[in-house]
Amino acid sequence: MADRDTLRKHADLFDRMATTLGHDLEESALKGQVRIDEISDAVLACTGCSNPAHCSDWLATRDTALQAPQYCRNRALLERLHP
Repeated sequence: MADRDTLRKHADLFDRMATTLGHDLEESALKGQVRIDEISDAVLACTGCSNPAHCSDWLATRDTALQAPQYCRNRALLERLHP
């Protein structure tokens, strides 16, 4: 199991990725577009990423994007949230 700091780091990365793609996870959850347990599972999937520094660098270079990078473990979930 990932430690608290790792979970926080990856929760932040996942939230930043969603925001960069134009998604507000809280609003999506309130609208029933994504379940809270799916968000939790996405954070856990993110902790399995072999290079979170690359993701952080990718996010730092853009304010918006049309899709997550190919390597993103949560790409399918994030694509599902597109209208």
